[in-house]
Order: sequence, then C-alpha cells, then structure tokens
Amino acid sequence: MGFFLYSGILLVTACLATLEATLGSALDTEFFVSWAADHVKFLNSGQELHLTLDQVSGSGFASKNKYLFGNINMQIKLVPGDSAGTVTAFYLSSQGSNHDELDFEFLGNKSGEPTILQTNVYANGKGDREQRIYLWFDPSTEFHTYGVVWNAAYILFMVDEVPIRVFMNNQALGVPYPEKQAMGIFSSLWNGDSWATEGGLVKIDWSYAPFVAAYRDFQTSQTAASSMEPLTPAQKSKLDWVKKNYMIYDYCADKQRYPVPPPDCQINV
Repeated sequence: MGFFLYSGILLVTACLATLEATLGSALDTEFFVSWAADHVKFLNSGQELHLTLDQVSGSGFASKNKYLFGNINMQIKLVPGDSAGTVTAFYLSSQGSNHDELDFEFLGNKSGEPTILQTNVYANGKGDREQRIYLWFDPSTEFHTYGVVWNAAYILFMVDEVPIRVFMNNQALGVPYPEKQAMGIFSSLWNGDSWATEGGLVKIDWSYAPFVAAYRDFQTSQTAASSMEPLTPAQKSKLDWVKKNYMIYDYCADKQRYPVPPPDCQINV
C-alpha cells in the first residue's frame, strides 16, 4: 500500500490506504462509527450513511484508512429546514497536539437563509486560517460533492468541482505545510449553537429535531502536482467568481485580527 510523495519516493506502510480510484465505495467498508452508534445509520447496502443530532446526542464517523496526499471527495446532503445552531463537519485530520487538519464546516441556518461554509487549514498544530463563503445553492435539497485536492505543492478546496480556496505550500516563508502526517477522514453532526449561527445569537430549535445529514459516493484517487500552478485559467475564473460574490470572511483580510497579514497570505491564490 502506498502513496506518491512529491519527491517521488514511494512510502509503504500498513497504516496507509492505497489512493486508487474507488468510485462509489460502500461507506460501511470505508468508515466506522466514532460517536453515538444509535444515531448513525447505514442504508442501501452500505452505500449511504446518515448522521443524526437530537437533544440526546450528536453523532460521527471516521475512516478506517489514513491518507497522505490525494483527491478526496464525498457527496453530502445537509440538514434541511431550520438547522440554526447545528454544525456539520467534514474534515481530514492527523492526531496529536501538532496535528494537521483540513476542514469543511457547514454552519446551520434559519429556513430560507443561505448556508455558510467555513474552511480552515491546520499545519503542525497551527490553525486560525478561516475563510467563510455562502453556498450558491441549497445544500439540503440534493447531494453535492465536497472535496480536497492535496499534494506537496498546494491544497484545493472544491465544491462540485468549483475551487473555493487554494492554500499554497509556503514553507520557504516559514509557514508549516501538511505534508508529512497521514490524515484520517472524519465527519460529525453536533450542537454548535454557542457560536455557529449569527455568532451564537440564534440557538437550536429542538422542535425541528431530529436533524439529519446524509452521505454517499466517497471517492479517492492519487494526485501529484504537475506544476506550481494549482488552477487552470477556467478554474481561476471560477475561484474569482466565488470570492467576488460569495466570500464573507477571509483571515487574510482581517486587519483587526492581523494588522500585518500572515506570511501564508502573501502567495496564496
């Protein structure tokens, strides 16, 4: 079992999963329940998974394998209706205080309001790199694909093949980059009403419980950087469209928080 490293070295270890294309892998073979088994359901012969949140508990699952670089995607249908206060998290993470992590966090909303997607990047235990966008569609009515393209040169966050974020390898500027720690894949649905919706002003309305998020069509494939340019011109145009029309927060532009922009903001696309 192995992965291509950017240096061309093939790392072989029993704890890593082979990143060969796994189109529509059965979720019950790729993942295990990590939190509240009675709130997690596998359906359609393991092809679909549901997480549930109610007043008793949230729920979660984790991958059986760990990954070092790759193109990793999951189709998710978020909590419908009034989901204010809920958080659906889908992320890659290693373990330990100096962990690496790539986050998608979907922040619940009141009915009719756009859904906020927050992304974050941790490298060597350092995060605080939040970006937030409004999704340009209702993510609760049908499945949409969320994923990352992760190699030793850059990380792309993707929504339905539209790039929404690029994080470059800026180690030359002294910025840690996730490239040495294999990461598992995790997801959870939980009560985040202390902060998730309007800064915690809007709480969960438990009369709408149970809240359910659905998952299917997990896919992985190998990826390697063919150049230092992460985006084609068409992809760059799509990213610019997202930033212009849907971005509502970028840590790089937060002058109150960072009077001097962090060095990782200097080269990111």
